[in-house]
Amino acid sequence: MSQKKIKVSVIGLGRMGRCLISGLIESGKYKSSELGFTTSHAESLEKAKSEFSAHPFSNNQELVENSETVVMAVKPQTVDEVLEEVGKAFTDSQTLISIAASVTISRIEAFLGSKVPVVRAMPNTPVFVREGITAACLNAHGGQKDWERTEAIFSPLGKLVRTEEKHMDAVTGLSGSGPAYIYMVMESLTEGGIKVGLPRDLASLLASQTVLGAAKMLQETGRHPAALKDEVTTPAGCTIDGLLELEEGKLRVTLMKAVQRATERVRELAAEAKKS
Repeated sequence: MSQKKIKVSVIGLGRMGRCLISGLIESGKYKSSELGFTTSHAESLEKAKSEFSAHPFSNNQELVENSETVVMAVKPQTVDEVLEEVGKAFTDSQTLISIAASVTISRIEAFLGSKVPVVRAMPNTPVFVREGITAACLNAHGGQKDWERTEAIFSPLGKLVRTEEKHMDAVTGLSGSGPAYIYMVMESLTEGGIKVGLPRDLASLLASQTVLGAAKMLQETGRHPAALKDEVTTPAGCTIDGLLELEEGKLRVTLMKAVQRATERVRELAAEAKKS
């Protein structure tokens, strides 16, 4: 290949890694020839070849040496192994982005040379339908160039917000794990519809579009959820009876506890990794 560096490369072709590459190609921001990847699985390699024509690097070292931005899309327990292999190959002109949950910037920096820009990012699974939310933070060596590179990767997949690293564990507990909570709510709404006589496909459509519409109302109006809830809740109507059941079932506190517990687990995983 030529000496011109690949613009963005992804280490690890799990579902999220493939989504990043396909999203960049579909967005038109990059040509497939400007993208690269590595994968340790032959099956993933063959699937990638059939899905897109990004450059397959033979190993991680070659990928790092020829890429401007490197996205580590590997499992948290694999991060140390990858960085042990290629960490010292990074330079301060590159941007290293990690999407591994619970892996701190300081843990990554321990394997790098000095002044390498590092971005810790947490996308969620709706990026697969270009409606995800990604929160990201930069280390002390990251600047405007590195944020622009981060925007170019994640903005085509939904929304991107910048935050401080102290919030990243909570981000994981809320938006990272959050889709699972909402799927459970939607499943319950669907089953409730079936209970009162709706066909499953109709109940599922009503539940999913209701959640989608409610979320869009919240974002586009900028109003507090409680105010929007009150607009649906007429005096002595059916909605207030439904809300009473939700309060008695402690839905509100249960969802709050779910976010809290997931966040605590992220912190536990980080602490366990630090000890090992």
